[in-house]
Amino acid sequence: MEHRAVFLDRDGTVNEEMGYINHPDRFVLLPRVPEAIKFLKEHGFKVILVTNQAGVARGYFPESLVKEIHQMLQDALKKHDTCLDAIYYCPHHPQADVAAYRKSCPCRKPKPGLIYKAQADFNIDLTQSYVVGDRFKDIELAHNVGAKGVLVLTGYGKGELKYIAPVHPLKPHFIASDLYEAAKWIIKDARLDH
Repeated sequence: MEHRAVFLDRDGTVNEEMGYINHPDRFVLLPRVPEAIKFLKEHGFKVILVTNQAGVARGYFPESLVKEIHQMLQDALKKHDTCLDAIYYCPHHPQADVAAYRKSCPCRKPKPGLIYKAQADFNIDLTQSYVVGDRFKDIELAHNVGAKGVLVLTGYGKGELKYIAPVHPLKPHFIASDLYEAAKWIIKDARLDH
């Protein structure tokens, strides 16, 4: 059986956008995020995080910190009786300062590598899936995998809507104030709100 999924960007969508999250104290969950994730899962969606973490490639922090932050995220969600089904991240960058991470890889968003890995791991029907993020690269990612793209106005969202949207060839399927509003629209769009 194929699953539907909602792929979430991290910084600016799930947690506050702070530039690079280079310390656990800088990780702050946005309001209504646990409720949004729980709501999507209750309606049968796999909820999967897909995030670029080029700070590793730039030498700003070790890969172990990314894993620590993701464990903090799952622990915070667990307090609300929910969790992410999986977390995929890309630590690479074509101009990385750290040689081991210097590459133009197929998993750096908006390239589709992270989503294709999730698709294989969870048997996901991408045509019935969604990508939610605060940047137009997330809308591009949705387009690249045949999913629907939702732009949230948290993080960089308002600026992207004002300055990028008018000149960008792709348009979001929906613009939401935050992840919870995005989740409500997704349930309605997928006709699961009966």
